[in-house]
Amino acid sequence: MDNILVLGCAGQIGSELTLELRRLYGDSHVVASDIRQADKDILESGPFEILNVLEVQKVSDVVKKYNITQIYHLAAILSGNAEKNPLPSWDINMKGLLDILEMVKELKVGRLFWPSSIAVFGPSTPCKNTPQQCVMDPNTVYGISKLAGERWIAYYNKRYGVDTRSVRYPGLISYKTEAGGGTTDYAVEIYYEAIKNAAYTCFLSEKTYLPMMFMPDAIKATIDLMQIDAAKLSVKDSYNIGGMSFCPDDVFKAIQKYIPEFKIAYQPDFRQSIADSWPQSINDDIAKHDWGLSYVYDLDKMTEVMLTEIKKKFGK
Repeated sequence: MDNILVLGCAGQIGSELTLELRRLYGDSHVVASDIRQADKDILESGPFEILNVLEVQKVSDVVKKYNITQIYHLAAILSGNAEKNPLPSWDINMKGLLDILEMVKELKVGRLFWPSSIAVFGPSTPCKNTPQQCVMDPNTVYGISKLAGERWIAYYNKRYGVDTRSVRYPGLISYKTEAGGGTTDYAVEIYYEAIKNAAYTCFLSEKTYLPMMFMPDAIKATIDLMQIDAAKLSVKDSYNIGGMSFCPDDVFKAIQKYIPEFKIAYQPDFRQSIADSWPQSINDDIAKHDWGLSYVYDLDKMTEVMLTEIKKKFGK
């Protein structure tokens, strides 16, 4: 049985991925860790360790303590927050990855998952049906770190035989964890504000199309990739995964079907220029071919679930 370590378990992805991994592998086989305390459901369902990815010796000690065979390295500073603090964000996003790669190599950990992002693309990238291989000229700290990270995991895979796996996440949407400083976070905030105030002021313009994915589809894609035989994987840096593509106006209209009084206003901020440099839709045919990537949710299905579950959180 594999023993799994999740670095960054308190974040948007980690909080849900950890619980699903524990369901699949057993609570005692999935060690959750973060620089801060995690939610109660994680703390009470299995082992938890306070870890800072920049303190690699402590991470190494935990890997040895639990005989870890797989690592999901999710700790990162997201796009919006990284622009506010470029150099510290670079250290966490880049040095954190390099230290973990070196540790995985030295300790011979079986597999490493590290998430990339559509932020690796840039203004010169084809913006519609963006292909797996194309021009990448990211112009944000987050995007630059993700592109550099893709090259490093491919290097460690080829040079040292480290089994590294990655996907380029689009914007991720979840009702369980609120927004955490990303450019696509409007698509989470808008549902919460629809329930709380029946109104939302969006930081992107109404027709800003971006690739998005509902968290259950993202979690399934991540685990499916980690479980597949390495011989079937043709991409050594990071796989495109596309999900669905929509704009704020599409989400607004989807919500209005359930909350007719819902209102929206638009006040684009610095994140608009980031979004404008990213793809509008993604070609993920290679992931579908190599490891059977598939999706369950479209915008309408996701909206129904988001509103239902957020109402429960607020006792409505």
